[in-house]
Amino acid sequence: MLVCCTRGEEGDLQNPSLRDPGQPFHGLSPDEERQVMADLRPQELKLATDIIGYHSVHMLGYRDSGMAGSESNQNPDCFHMADLDEATERLVRIIRAEKPHVILTYNDDQSGYPHPDHLRVHDVSVLAFQRAGDPFWHPDAGEPWQPLKMYYTLWSKNRIVSIHEAMLAKTGTSPYNEEWLNRPSQDHRITTRIDVAEYLWARSGALRAHATQVDPNEPWWFGLDDSELVHVYPWEEWVLAVSAVGGTTGGELEDDLFRGVE
Repeated sequence: MLVCCTRGEEGDLQNPSLRDPGQPFHGLSPDEERQVMADLRPQELKLATDIIGYHSVHMLGYRDSGMAGSESNQNPDCFHMADLDEATERLVRIIRAEKPHVILTYNDDQSGYPHPDHLRVHDVSVLAFQRAGDPFWHPDAGEPWQPLKMYYTLWSKNRIVSIHEAMLAKTGTSPYNEEWLNRPSQDHRITTRIDVAEYLWARSGALRAHATQVDPNEPWWFGLDDSELVHVYPWEEWVLAVSAVGGTTGGELEDDLFRGVE
């Protein structure tokens, strides 16, 4: 299942082709674009989650906070401004209803892209994981349920360098500039690596479904197609942050998010 905390209203149009004649943003003023964006993003989310195959999608009910320092950060309805206990209770209610064994959330180190909503997702996820199984917290949010594992998402330095080098070999150019290549590595934190070669179609399809946010002609996203990426970097990686069923030993990487879960 997926929990989405906002509707993405503050997203900027990243796909210029949608301003072409016959496209939804053609000839619109900035205010009109913002309204169309607010209408389209939930539709894009639905399409993306259908492609991936989620069984359920829960909306936490907050407004998009926008980028750090923007005026939208001060909107009292935005996720960034949400009361932490209230937001945590909303997520606890979903956890207790759905009873997940494993929860994936944003990394605790988001220095590379410190979006206010992503930071808030992390904070709320950690608290909800801790509180969902505790009957003293949020007693009106359902019967307690304790998830067993929590993972943080991560884009490894090895991934970035591998794709960068493959792009140079393919076209002589790469969208990964020095800012990307010089980012501090968190690769030493990786505990879990899963081969997703058979499912790259789902990732690519879900990305394209977010048409306002992802330009299908942008090399940063699609400089390598799925068949090429299979040979370059067919893995997704995570950090096992909390586990009630043990973890990896001797430097061994997990190849299953549900390892230890019976």
